[in-house]
Amino acid sequence: MPVIEFEPVNRQSTAEMIADRLRTAIMRGTLEPGAQLVEADLATQFDVSRGPVREAMQRLVSEGLLHSIRHRGIFVIELTLDDVLDVYRSRTALEGGALELILDGRREIAYDALEPSVSAMRACAENGDPAGVSDADHAFHEALVDSAGSPRLARAARTLFIETRMCLGALETTYPDVFVQVQEHTDLREAIGSGAPGRARKLLVDHMHDAVERLTIRA
Repeated sequence: MPVIEFEPVNRQSTAEMIADRLRTAIMRGTLEPGAQLVEADLATQFDVSRGPVREAMQRLVSEGLLHSIRHRGIFVIELTLDDVLDVYRSRTALEGGALELILDGRREIAYDALEPSVSAMRACAENGDPAGVSDADHAFHEALVDSAGSPRLARAARTLFIETRMCLGALETTYPDVFVQVQEHTDLREAIGSGAPGRARKLLVDHMHDAVERLTIRA
């Protein structure tokens, strides 16, 4: 396992807090695909007993971010091109479902919730910060799902969003021009706020399809 520096957590911290830190490390690539997680080492780094670490790792196994190999240990998943396609198919279905709930009486809520990420995306693009644009892009889609008001959709989306970051790896953005990325999200927000429902649906599906095309070309 590569040497990763985790800050110790308070002894009263829950397994979920440890799981959150591991999720973030996986999402940002600090824990790389294929990396092995050693329970004893993590317990030392987090300054906790092995029990909470074991529970946190099992949570991530159940979420599909880690996998256990008999007699070998627990490892961060590695995504193939087929996995990437499946992630985006799943996201299209899930975010499409969130959009239907939004269009059925939550349009103003979603429009307001999406504004901070669109503004952040535009500011980062103007400042030449593609990593910031990518972070704001991620925040946009989280806000979209959260605006649907469905805790179950939000929970299901969490793993897919982390897997999306893993698909991107160290790449800051797949867009050759980040201002196109900003415009796509601006157009989708406007369609969600006051456009024809059919336009909002089409923009979301096209956005997901384009993402797959760009990732496929990169692969």
